[in-house]
Amino acid sequence: MDQDEIVSSLLTALIINQVRRFLDTKNRLPDWDMWLSRYWIIVGAAVAFSAVISEDFPLRLIWLISLAMVAYTVWLQKENQPARTLLLGVAPFMVLQTIRKIIEDVFPRFYARYDDYFDSAIGFTLIWLFTFYIFANRQKKALVKIEQQREEEAAERRIIEARKTELEVLVAARTAEIMNQKAELERALSDLKATQNQLVHSEKMASLGELTAGIAHEIQNPLNFVNNFSEVSVELVEELEEEQQKPDRDAGLEAELLADLKQNLQKINHHGGRASSIVKGMLQHSRAGSGQREPTDLNGFVDEYLRLAYHGLRAKDKTFNASFSTDLDPDLGLITVVPQDIGRVLLNLFTNAFYAVQQRSHLLTEQQPTRKYTPTVTVKTRCQNGQAVIQIADNGVGIPDELQQKIFQPFFTTKPTGQGTGLGLSLAFDIVTQGHGGTITVDSRENEGTTFVITLPA
Repeated sequence: MDQDEIVSSLLTALIINQVRRFLDTKNRLPDWDMWLSRYWIIVGAAVAFSAVISEDFPLRLIWLISLAMVAYTVWLQKENQPARTLLLGVAPFMVLQTIRKIIEDVFPRFYARYDDYFDSAIGFTLIWLFTFYIFANRQKKALVKIEQQREEEAAERRIIEARKTELEVLVAARTAEIMNQKAELERALSDLKATQNQLVHSEKMASLGELTAGIAHEIQNPLNFVNNFSEVSVELVEELEEEQQKPDRDAGLEAELLADLKQNLQKINHHGGRASSIVKGMLQHSRAGSGQREPTDLNGFVDEYLRLAYHGLRAKDKTFNASFSTDLDPDLGLITVVPQDIGRVLLNLFTNAFYAVQQRSHLLTEQQPTRKYTPTVTVKTRCQNGQAVIQIADNGVGIPDELQQKIFQPFFTTKPTGQGTGLGLSLAFDIVTQGHGGTITVDSRENEGTTFVITLPA
């Protein structure tokens, strides 16, 4: 057995091992790599067989076997460009080696004559092999780089997916938390609306209470007149009857008695009408109303509610006394408003004005008992630039500058806890501005007094 044949056989094993390592068949083709790794057994068996029978023919076939194994390996990785390039580089060398060995055995004279040509061809195929190996190695590096990029992208995608899943969980948790907060806020808003409705109702009932207390005192005057003139009229009738029964009747006296009786009846009718108007005003103020605007005697409203507010406060504090005056424009005429709403506004402002002067009176009594102070509330009405103007002024405790911007806010009050809901001025502001398209402003100086000015389209 020729030593050159053994070296040649070992060379095929080296090529197979290099192909395994280059194409990474251990990881890419683990099942087929098991057979490639056992190629040494095939080479060893062929060498042993040739040594026993002294024949080199099995070693000739080893090149075909190795070429077939390389070709099959490349076919299994047919999508792998470096594998195809490697096959193009290895195949010419292995095919030429196989042909050379066969010609050397079958046609020895032909081989001896052209031996140099075969050596040159083998050299060329080696150059071809190394050239394509370099190309295949570059392709492999490029492919490895692409695979690394893909792996990095896949890792990034996995990280993104994991982050996405984490964010979805966080969003779901946050959404659930927000929904719970929303439900809590809706419940709180519902409770707040219910509380607000209760406070508005309490404010209306408080103003109604002020009105009722004022009416109880204000209506007493006309009722006293009615009772007094009724009693006097009864006496006049009795005196007239006695005169008529006399045989010598005095016609002059009878005429005088009848005149007095007529005058008394007129006064009874007048004061009865006054009491009736007070009751009517109370009913209009207490009922919800239809919200319809009506031509209204604003001067009469101002005068009536000013008195009612004063007597309402006196019903709570018998020691309280104040001076109030009116300066009403006789040319103001009828103003189209919602009577019940404007009545609430006036009653609230008048009540606040009398409360302010009452508080200042108490403070001066405690701190400066020798100082003379006359609680005073004045009201003016004017018709200016097509608008009805109502000015309500007092010389009470006043409002600090930092609080004047807040007094029309809902639930804000300068009164002590339990003495005010903080809705009176807020409701008044809404009624004047939104309900009637007017304005309401305040000008106040602490410990000097406050002036409210209401303007309504005339």
